[in-house]
Amino acid sequence: MSRISESYGSMVFNDAVMRERLPAKVYASLKKSIDEAKAIDPSIADAVADAMKEWATEHGATHYSHWFQPLSGVTAEKHESFITPVGGGAAIDKFSGHALVQGEADASSFPSGGLRATFEARGYTVWDPTSFAFIKDRTLCIPTAFCSYSGEALDEKTPLLRSMRALDKQARRILKLFGGDAKRVFPTTGAEQEYFLVDRNTYNKRIDLVYTGRTLLGARPPKGQELEDHYSGRLRLRVASYMHDLDEALWQLGVPAKTEHNEAAPAQHELACVFDTSNVACDDNHLVMEVMRRVAKEHGLTCLFHEKPFAAMNGSGKHLNWSLSTGDANLLDPGSTPEENAQFLTFFCAVIKAVDDYQDLLRLTVASSGNDHRLGAQEAPPAIVSVYIGSELDDILSSIEAGQHYAKKDAGFLGLGGGVLPSIPRDSTDRNRTSPFAFTGNRFEFRMPGAPLALAGACTVINTIVAEALAQFADELEGKKDFEKALGALIKRTIRDHRRIIFNGNGYGAAWVQEAKRRGLSNLTTAADAIPHLLDRKNVGVLTKHGIYTEAELTSRCEIMLDSYCKTVAIEAATMLEMVKRDVLPAVIEFSRRLAETITLKKAASEAALASTEKALLGDVSALTDELYKRMRVLERAADDAAAVENEEKRAQAYKENVVPAMEKLRETADRLETVTPSPLWPFPSYGTLLYMV
Repeated sequence: MSRISESYGSMVFNDAVMRERLPAKVYASLKKSIDEAKAIDPSIADAVADAMKEWATEHGATHYSHWFQPLSGVTAEKHESFITPVGGGAAIDKFSGHALVQGEADASSFPSGGLRATFEARGYTVWDPTSFAFIKDRTLCIPTAFCSYSGEALDEKTPLLRSMRALDKQARRILKLFGGDAKRVFPTTGAEQEYFLVDRNTYNKRIDLVYTGRTLLGARPPKGQELEDHYSGRLRLRVASYMHDLDEALWQLGVPAKTEHNEAAPAQHELACVFDTSNVACDDNHLVMEVMRRVAKEHGLTCLFHEKPFAAMNGSGKHLNWSLSTGDANLLDPGSTPEENAQFLTFFCAVIKAVDDYQDLLRLTVASSGNDHRLGAQEAPPAIVSVYIGSELDDILSSIEAGQHYAKKDAGFLGLGGGVLPSIPRDSTDRNRTSPFAFTGNRFEFRMPGAPLALAGACTVINTIVAEALAQFADELEGKKDFEKALGALIKRTIRDHRRIIFNGNGYGAAWVQEAKRRGLSNLTTAADAIPHLLDRKNVGVLTKHGIYTEAELTSRCEIMLDSYCKTVAIEAATMLEMVKRDVLPAVIEFSRRLAETITLKKAASEAALASTEKALLGDVSALTDELYKRMRVLERAADDAAAVENEEKRAQAYKENVVPAMEKLRETADRLETVTPSPLWPFPSYGTLLYMV
């Protein structure tokens, strides 16, 4: 058996491969571009492309593809073979520098929010050399940005790279004030990916899972997650085998899959990767989801990424761990004496200010119809954005605000007894599972994103709003004669002005909703409410000021998000109606027929037979069937009315206010019928079968 390190990155054109295969001057030039996040020298493109092609074909690749992230939430590929005919029936392998650096895709065939008309087809993909090329399915995949013919960003990567550049510029301004000379500051990201695994044959019998990724109907099973026996429990053999193959596939692609375990709900699991530069980590997370789906099929399973595939159980999130690095140091590492670490406190307070100033913008980055079902329960944070910093940092900030000396408290050691067990150091702060944005030692953990989310959007906003806070800090501090005095006043004022966003308590409590309202925090409970805030003046202002988006790009993204919300709910409603009309109603009517037939047969067999049980059951089923039909018709009308609304924002509100509640009512009745209908007659596999038959 080979060591992990021997196969890790074997399908990646990484730094080691480039150093080995590229001429020294070409490698040095390319490495400089990557390290400094600058455009490559066009003169080296042919040499890089040729080396990349030779390496790829040696590893069995026959095609290449620009691999990009359109605004559909998934990746896209257009495969081109290396074959170039040379006449006489012969051909050679060829890959030019031009083909490496620039490709063409049909821009009108991807979501553009009005940026491109159907007849305006041309779009360009542009190589991102900071994210390594890799081989997948015998195709050399080259990570790229995607833009329209006139230069508008039509993808997730382009704004992310822009935001990283803006953050680098402003962070280095701050470091310079502290005497630092970092060549580059960049955000790092680590994603924790939650997901469900269900048997593929069972999955194929549920059209709601097939069409929408979640169960639209389904009564609660006798056992859910009440016993809390699944989290980090023993892996089922089938799941363990899946995870083993998943790790190997990801490692070959250079994806640093690190931690995996059972999550809180039955059939739910998690995979976390090691931190990397944000654009690389976002690329890696797309690969994680793609490989998870593929390997699941190989094991007769289906991988579900919906935010809430099963009602009344944990939903699936994607925790975005975010920090700032110079390559040599983590700028959010407080050190052993954070109260004395002025540089840390400056960056720390900038993040707090950024989240407070742009809480609505941060909230809408995770807005989706699926996340509406997840946020606010079962370990998912509420829709109210707040920052958890823990007791120690809270005490430090309070002492600074009050102008008092901070007396450090020794967290001490935990003596567990038992003789053989060693004492272990106690962390100075606990963790808060209900916090949307929590400081966890040397990074912030954004816990609001749903499992299927493309992380680049959230990373882009975090980078940008922190860059804005740092810019404001730098504007105030640069040129000050007494820097320490000015910095102290700035930090103190920032703590005072933005303390409202800091909350270390229970985010699920009803009291927090009232307290947040008193503090003036926004509470955008649904995607339909949150998305339009993208075009608020202050949000457009910060995103255009730093060159992340143009106003046209923001307008298009708002339209795309609202359109996606409406279409998703419409598909769910249509699927639910089909399930009820074609499957549930016939099943319960058949059950009623059998009950009526049993009553008739009993009376015919014996005049003394009361058939009271059958009569009572028939009455219950008949009443529920009538209710089911009426609620089905209500949903039909609501869906038709919502679809007829022309204005995108008003249409989203119609789906939220009328269609979603009608679906919930219809489900309530259908689920009650499931509990009384014989299993052989019920048309869909139950929750118990889905969750426990893996």
